[in-house]
Amino acid sequence: MSQFFNNAIFWVEVEKIKPNPFQPRKEFDEAKLADLAKSIRQYGVIQPLTVSRKEVQKPDGGIASEYELIAGERRLRASKLAGVREVPVLIRESFDDDKTKLELAIIENLQREDLNPIDRARAFAQLANEFGFKHTEIAEKIGKSREYVSNTIRLLMLPDEMQQGLSDGKIAEGHTRPLLMLIDKPQEQLTLYKEIMIRRLTVRDAESIARRIAVDKVRKKEYIYSPEVLEMERSLGEVLGTRVAIEGKESGGKLTIDFFGEEDLRGIFARLQSASSNQQHPSAGGSTSSGGGLSSDGETTSADLSADKSAYPTEESATAALDDRSAEEKKEENFDPANFSI
Repeated sequence: MSQFFNNAIFWVEVEKIKPNPFQPRKEFDEAKLADLAKSIRQYGVIQPLTVSRKEVQKPDGGIASEYELIAGERRLRASKLAGVREVPVLIRESFDDDKTKLELAIIENLQREDLNPIDRARAFAQLANEFGFKHTEIAEKIGKSREYVSNTIRLLMLPDEMQQGLSDGKIAEGHTRPLLMLIDKPQEQLTLYKEIMIRRLTVRDAESIARRIAVDKVRKKEYIYSPEVLEMERSLGEVLGTRVAIEGKESGGKLTIDFFGEEDLRGIFARLQSASSNQQHPSAGGSTSSGGGLSSDGETTSADLSADKSAYPTEESATAALDDRSAEEKKEENFDPANFSI
């Protein structure tokens, strides 16, 4: 038996259709909406919207029908922009409860891959917190693993600035894993976030940096360094504009200077030469470059974090190129509509 009323398409005035209060998608691209509105003006709404309907009594004693949108938010908004009076709809036979409305809206968006990672995380969290879904139950609904659902919800642990950056496509979803590794080190986390954007770090670069910082945290606990050694480490980092690590051993130790590429290596070498020259020929007003970069072995992330914002990636395609994980690692993020169920 069909889940739609009379298994037929009806025409309903757009002003009578209320938006779905549980719509998980919060951001709509205005340019794309304008393009869709132009198409609707020319060809009409090709695919019907899905709504629920209930009869309500009017103040004068009459009966009126109310419609609430379940799927098709973009089409409804674009239809209003296009000045369309009526749109085709499929009416669900039963008036769904709030949980079903949210579930249907999430699945519809996921099948169309319309949700950005943060909207998806909020939708999953709403299912879990407001409607009592377990992570395994959400996973079954969307055809994913429990770990996928749990890790997606963890995105909401990121600071608002980073969540917005992910929504805007400034960083890839894969970049969030190293950022979450630094959840208890907010300053380093923020610096890494900015360097991902400015330096266009790949996911693996960012993970390597985050691991190095985590190891550094353990190193600081295991070894007691004199204030003089720590000051040397800090000063070297400022002069070279990159991350410097001093590791002591029973006899001697190791000095590590990180760089990100040949260009950075040349810059470090030039600063070393300049510092050496300044010591041999001191002059008034001399200065050294400073940086707050984080990095991993053999990779520099030195940068003035107030660098020209034009270096920021603004298109999702450019950000996706930085996700250098293997196809297998990315597999969980590829939605297969065939796996979805209600």
